[in-house]
Amino acid sequence: MAPSRETPVDDSPGDPESALRPLWLRAQSGDDAAYRQALGLLASRLRAYLKRRLSGLPDEVEDLVQETLLALHLQRGTYDPTLPVSAWAVAIARHKLVDLWRRRGRRDGLHDAIDDVDERLLAAEPDDGGARRDLATLFDALPQAQRQAIVLTRLEGLSVAEAAARTGASASAIKVQVHRGLKRLAALVRGGHEGTPASRPVRERER
Repeated sequence: MAPSRETPVDDSPGDPESALRPLWLRAQSGDDAAYRQALGLLASRLRAYLKRRLSGLPDEVEDLVQETLLALHLQRGTYDPTLPVSAWAVAIARHKLVDLWRRRGRRDGLHDAIDDVDERLLAAEPDDGGARRDLATLFDALPQAQRQAIVLTRLEGLSVAEAAARTGASASAIKVQVHRGLKRLAALVRGGHEGTPASRPVRERER
């Protein structure tokens, strides 16, 4: 059964929406402090959600959290304010989880991960190129090896082994570069680097 648009998708206790929603709406109006707080709450929420579903792959949890936060940042302009923020975020995390299973060739996890995703909760791809410009700006701050590893594995969908074969690096080196790059991108999204897209109001970024 598809989740309601009025209730969070996740099944953990508590009501994250009551704290998260006001912060997110303020962030959408350009409040940087609220944005950082909202991302912190979302990171904790996503980390708990993904730990339960990646119990056999604990090393993947943090990278997937950071990747989901990056997706939320890039797609924030498409957020529908009638939706619960936590439900929207978890739906995107599930989408990223499916991508992970596909990269690993794990077909057994695909259906469990996506059967109850309400497609209405997934943000539409922006048409104006704003997200691509934001991503390009963020990527410019990464070392070339980190940028290449993320592009190959996260954007082009290659497995770690395939990315290693294409670049000539070892599989372990690719994993390290992806982890470091995603961690760096998450810091930039949270406004840890002056002049990054996260440091400017949403209205300005989307012009």
